[in-house]
Amino acid sequence: MYLALLVFFLQCSELYTQERVFTFNTVEIKVQPSVKVKNGAPMSIVCRADISKSTNFQLKHNFTIFKDGKLVFMTVSNKGDAQYEIPMARSSDTGEYECTVEAGGKTKSSNSLHVWVTGMTKPILTAEKKEVLEGEVVKLRCELPEEVPPLYFVFRKTKMNSTPKEKFVFEPYKNFSVVEFSVEEGDNILQFDCFGKRNVKLEFESSEYSNKTLVTVREPFIKPTLKAKPSSNITEGDRIQFECSTVVARMHDIEIILQKNRTILNSTVYKYVDEYSVRDEKLLKYSALATLEDSGEYLCKVEQGRTSKTTKLNVVVSELFPKPILAASMSKLDENKELTLSCSISGFRKANFSILRKNSNGDIWLKNSRNLTMRVNVNDTGSYICKAEVKGIVKESRPVRINVYAPVSKPTLSVVSGLPEVVLGKPLRLICRSVMGTPPITFTFYKGNNEVKKVVINDTYATFLDENIRPNDKRGYKCDARNNHSSGMKTSNILNVTVIVPIRNASLGSIPYGEVEDGSETAFLCSVKEGSWPIHFRIFRKTDRDILLFEKSENADRVMWRKEAMNRQDTGTYYCMASNRANVDVKSHPITISVILAAWQKGIIAAFVLIPIAGAATLTLWWFLCKKKKAKGPSMEMSGSALATNLTSEKLTRQHNDGDYYTGSSYIEDSENHMKSTDESNDSVEKRHSRIQGHPDAT
Repeated sequence: MYLALLVFFLQCSELYTQERVFTFNTVEIKVQPSVKVKNGAPMSIVCRADISKSTNFQLKHNFTIFKDGKLVFMTVSNKGDAQYEIPMARSSDTGEYECTVEAGGKTKSSNSLHVWVTGMTKPILTAEKKEVLEGEVVKLRCELPEEVPPLYFVFRKTKMNSTPKEKFVFEPYKNFSVVEFSVEEGDNILQFDCFGKRNVKLEFESSEYSNKTLVTVREPFIKPTLKAKPSSNITEGDRIQFECSTVVARMHDIEIILQKNRTILNSTVYKYVDEYSVRDEKLLKYSALATLEDSGEYLCKVEQGRTSKTTKLNVVVSELFPKPILAASMSKLDENKELTLSCSISGFRKANFSILRKNSNGDIWLKNSRNLTMRVNVNDTGSYICKAEVKGIVKESRPVRINVYAPVSKPTLSVVSGLPEVVLGKPLRLICRSVMGTPPITFTFYKGNNEVKKVVINDTYATFLDENIRPNDKRGYKCDARNNHSSGMKTSNILNVTVIVPIRNASLGSIPYGEVEDGSETAFLCSVKEGSWPIHFRIFRKTDRDILLFEKSENADRVMWRKEAMNRQDTGTYYCMASNRANVDVKSHPITISVILAAWQKGIIAAFVLIPIAGAATLTLWWFLCKKKKAKGPSMEMSGSALATNLTSEKLTRQHNDGDYYTGSSYIEDSENHMKSTDESNDSVEKRHSRIQGHPDAT
């Protein structure tokens, strides 16, 4: 029974569960009357859930509405929709709206919907003061109530019959802004207003203009007046007085300035004026003796803080007398000549004259007169002026340049490096110097009779660079110098420059060449193909450290060195080096010398080797003969006697015919002939060195 009841309840529960099945189809959000709502109009945000159910049963819905991700409305309802009412929409209600519905453990959200409340609230403008002075500032506050930052504020200042001046302010965190406007000269009644702006979906929206606020401006002082006494048109030499004045009230630290162009002539400061006192006149004076330079525009300026007012006056000063003129008898003259300076004024003679010489440390007075005559020297070169004074007015003439010249001395021409020589292929720098003479000096250089350079220089020397040096350049150089002195040109002595040809192609040879007998003489010849004399020759033998064997300077292109007795230690490699004043060492190709045994040394060695061999052969023969004699007896004695006779006869014959042996007299004669031949050969080597073996000139 109990089992049957349990089965019954389980089946009923399953049927009940199957009857309460539901699902969300959609969740939608809408705005009434539209997504664009005017500021101040009513607005409704409607959230609706479309749900499918298995049966008709009640379901509670939790509605949540968000604006820009923030919760703004929440309610619970049995109905499938909910409504968020906004009686008066404001621009702050603009944003992205989204609703979420939760029911029976299931949740679904709508898509987002952008709502734009068009129009902004009217801003409110307030001014800190309703009355200000020129130079002060007006402080304004513009507020956009019910608006949410970030916001832009635009303030406007409008004068009577003029275009408004605007100031822009961005406020990222406030719905109000404060600015200051300066009150300038000429401002009278000022009108201020403002409006706001905001950025919605990359579009700017502006509010209407705020209330208009009026501010009255008062003058702290009136525009100054500027007068010139006795008149603004006067003659130089007369005294002129300027008066700059203004009327002030309610002011501290007021300053009056008189200036011409950018130069301040006079100024004064009034520290305090009682704001309750009667308006007071303030005056600045300035006087001077009028000159032509005083003509021009004068400015009277009154300042206090930011306020400034000016008045201008043009003054014309007529000329009392023209500038004096200084004349010179000569502007260029030789030293010890006479110079006359004369000062005059066109159409005017009654003046006090003085003549001076210009100097950087102050003009040097020479004479109080209209005329000056003096005998000049080089130190009198310079600029001269004259001054004329009438009625306290002093005028200065234009300067006159006087140049006094000393004659040039005879120039000297030399090579900058010192010696009068140059290496072929290198440039030659010459210097022409005239110790005496007033610059500028004209220097002219000549190569042979050809002019190669002319230069005018403010110095006592000039240089010339000759880069075209050839082997056959043997012409002399010279230069001349001249200046503005009447003595004319001076010419230097001729400078002959030696062209040094560098060494080229050194070579070394020897006789005999290659192999040399021990104890014999060897001649070495070092020569060059080209090079200027004298030439310094050196001969070396190569070892771990090359050994200098011979050196000599010759006015020739070759040199010979004899080494009298060569030995085995002289075997090795030899080379020579040649140089001249071009300071370039030229090295020859090396040659190899081998020292071998002399003929007599070979003979001694042969004798020592052959005598023992001959002795051994004789003993062998004797032993053989003795043995044979014993064997044959008497018959061998006869044979031996006959053999001895034959050997004796043969020996006598060979002594007479053999060419390897000479009598004493014949040997002496041959020796004398040999020495004579050697001497002749040596003389031939000296005279005909080009035939030495191993040398490039060998035939």
